Amino acid sequence: MNHQIFQRTGRLALLLVVQIVFFNHIHIAGYITPIFIGYMTMCFPYGSSRISLLVWGFVTGLLFDIFSNTAGMCSAACTLLGMMQPALLKHVMPRDAGEGFSPGIRSIGFAGYLAYAFFCMLVVNAVFYTLDAFMLHDWPFTLLSIGGSTLMAVLLCVCADMFRQKAKRG
Repeated sequence: MNHQIFQRTGRLALLLVVQIVFFNHIHIAGYITPIFIGYMTMCFPYGSSRISLLVWGFVTGLLFDIFSNTAGMCSAACTLLGMMQPALLKHVMPRDAGEGFSPGIRSIGFAGYLAYAFFCMLVVNAVFYTLDAFMLHDWPFTLLSIGGSTLMAVLLCVCADMFRQKAKRG
C-alpha cells in the first residue's frame, strides 16, 4: 500500500513538472495547448476505490491549478475524470479481467487504449476549456482548442504508456 502511494506521488511530481515546465508553454496556433495532467487519473487500475480516484484527481488538478494559475479549472476537470474513469475503463477492458486490471497498450490493445485515452483526455480538455471560455461567445475556437488539445494529449498518453511499459520491462 505504501509502495503505491510513493509510486503515485513520484508519478504525480514528474507529471506536474513535465506539464508545467514544457507542455504549458506549447501553444499551437495560439490556442491549442495539451492538458496532459489527466494521465495520472487515467492510469489507476480497475477496482480502485472511488474515494481514492476522486482525491487523487482533485489533488492532481489542484496542484496544476496552483502552479499554472488556472483558478480551479483543472481540479474540476480531473475530479470529473476521477468520477468517470471506472466506467470508461470498463468499456475497453477485456471481460475476463478482474480487480486490479491496469490500463495500458499491452493489456487493452492499441485500438482500445487509443479509445480509452481519447475519451479520458476529451473529458479533461472539454471541461477545462469550457470553464476557461465560460461564455461560449467564441465557440469555434473553444471547440478547436478542445479537439486539438485532446488529440495532442492522446498522442502524449500513448508515448507515456510506451515509455512506462518499457521501464517496467527493463
